[in-house]
Amino acid sequence: MADNTQAPTRLLRITLIRSGIGYTKRHKATLRALGFHHLHETVLQKDSPSLQGMLRKVNHLVTIEEEQVQK
Repeated sequence: MADNTQAPTRLLRITLIRSGIGYTKRHKATLRALGFHHLHETVLQKDSPSLQGMLRKVNHLVTIEEEQVQK
């Protein structure tokens, strides 16, 4: 029988530390899709494979920290 318990959702605290100016349109679009509007802005996102791909694309522009999940 399948186990219906899900692993706790990981939250990532992502902070924009460098501007997207001077980078490709795809990098800028990725920053927008992550929810950034301003420099030094911090967003919380649920961890997923698609999010991991986006973060790999702009890892030189952001810092990533794992957020503690409260139950």
